[in-house]
This record gives sequence, structure tokens and C-alpha cells, in this order.
Amino acid sequence: MPLLINGERVDLAQPTGDMIRAYPHLEEKAKLLRSQPAQIVEPKGLLYVQQREFAVTTPEDGSVSILGSEDATTCHIVVLRHTGSGATCLTHCDGSDTEAEVSLIMSSVKAFSDSTGYGRLEVHLVGGFNDDRQLSQKLTNQLLRAFDLQPDDVHLVTFCVTELNDREEKDIHFPIIYGVAVNVKTAEIFPATFPEKGPDENLRSAHILTGATLTNIYDAKMEQLHIGPYFWRPFPHVDFWLEQDDKQILQNLSTSPLAEPPHFVSHIRSTLTFLKEHPFPSRSLFPDRKPRIYKKNAEGLWEQVCSGKI
Repeated sequence: MPLLINGERVDLAQPTGDMIRAYPHLEEKAKLLRSQPAQIVEPKGLLYVQQREFAVTTPEDGSVSILGSEDATTCHIVVLRHTGSGATCLTHCDGSDTEAEVSLIMSSVKAFSDSTGYGRLEVHLVGGFNDDRQLSQKLTNQLLRAFDLQPDDVHLVTFCVTELNDREEKDIHFPIIYGVAVNVKTAEIFPATFPEKGPDENLRSAHILTGATLTNIYDAKMEQLHIGPYFWRPFPHVDFWLEQDDKQILQNLSTSPLAEPPHFVSHIRSTLTFLKEHPFPSRSLFPDRKPRIYKKNAEGLWEQVCSGKI
């Protein structure tokens, strides 16, 4: 069944501008979302999702109440929720394999939802801007097509992407919203920024930089975060990249050099350094071929579970 707006099938043959004009409430909702200042989300109760990761949980989760992600420039953050079960998935898509990724998050939410019960699947898309290479527009179109191909009805509720998430300053375009969070208990979606993006931020970033496919990082039934095991080959020319100045790293390792957040280069340097220190993760990081497992402690913060206790 198709992608729906107000119960009507979306005509994907038309430009997205025409679609926005046909459903003005989408633009009004995007305007409302854009007008909110980004809330600082502290680590307690948070599950932070990096690029090419996804996590799904339900309101019954005793450990995680907020799913969130940021640093999206041309990327889009997708929230898929079943209104009956409250099962909620958040993912950070970059266009690497959009159709397969959408199928994966659909099945992950449906696994927590009784298809015979009440409720419907709702999708919220946030991110991107009017970038020079039109990567954002391409990803917007890919996501709309991928949801339209699903066997289930999917209702497009929030559409704050590309031209609806764009601001211009001195002839340079930027996203307005770089990050969002969803409250799993209340279903509220809001612009957000995250002081803590762990655990294992460098390890997870290294997995992305070496060509990861979309990865589920959370076991909602056990309320555990699973990182890895990840394996990669020595990163090509890692010494060369670490010797480059900030401008070279920005120009060559970003899809949108002028629009990146200020910490982009330091984050890439940190990830490259990690890759240099761990050229063979099977030896240094995952010698037992088992994931690194974390649970929330009494303070609501991630704490690694010793493998002997699992």
C-alpha cells in the first residue's frame, strides 16, 4: 500500500514543491518545528543514534525515553512510529541504500506492533537543505519512493526536509534543523542537540567511515545497546588524511563543506586517529567476536556490561 497524506496517495510524479503546495499543513507543521529552539538533551534516558544506525523501542522501555540524532546536513533523520503500540524507530539516513533501509526500519517497528490491532504507521522526515549538489533533494525523493513501495499504509505526518529546512546567509545555504529527538513515551518530536553522543562514539564513527550498512544498535526487549562486532580493513591513506589541514578535510570528507557544524573536522580527525590505532579491530576491539554491550545504570547512563555477566 502507498504513502499517504491526509488519507490520499501521494503523487510522486510531481515535484516536491507541488506536493507541499497541495498539502499546506505540511509546510505549517515544518514552520512550527523550525521555529522551536534546539533543546539540549542530556544523556539520562537518551539513546543517541549515529549515521547509518537505527534503534527501535516502545513506551514500556524502562531505560530509554528519548531517541535522537544530529549533525545531519544533507542526511535526513527519519522517525517511524506505530500509533497503536507506540513502537518508535529513529534512524539517520545518508542515501547509501535507502530502499533497503526503509524496509529494515518498517519491519523493526512492525515486529513490536500487532497488525490486527488499532493504530497506524506514521513517518516524520527532518533534515537536508538546498545544497549545491542537490544531494538533499535526491535523498528526499528516495525516501518518499521507498515508503511508497511498502506493503503497508504509511502516513506522512512531518515533512521538514530540503527546501522546508533551508536558510540562506550571504548566498550560502544551511540547514535550519541539524538534529531532532523523539520522546518515546509522548511521541513529541523536537529540534535537539546532544552534548553526549556515546558510548563508543569513535568506534561507531569508524564503522560508518569504513562503509557500514544500516545497523540496529538496540535490543528493546533486553534494554541493551549492542555495539559491534565490527570489522574493517586498514583505512587507506590514513596518515595522509591526518596530515591534511582543516580545509582539506572539510573539502574532501564532507558532502556539504560550507554547512557542516563547527565540530565536524575535529570529529573526523578523532575518527581517523581511532582507525589508525585499530587497523585490525578483530584483534584489538573484538577478539572474542562478541558485541560491546551496555545497559542504563541507576543514574540513567550507559554502563558496559561485562561479557562474563551476560
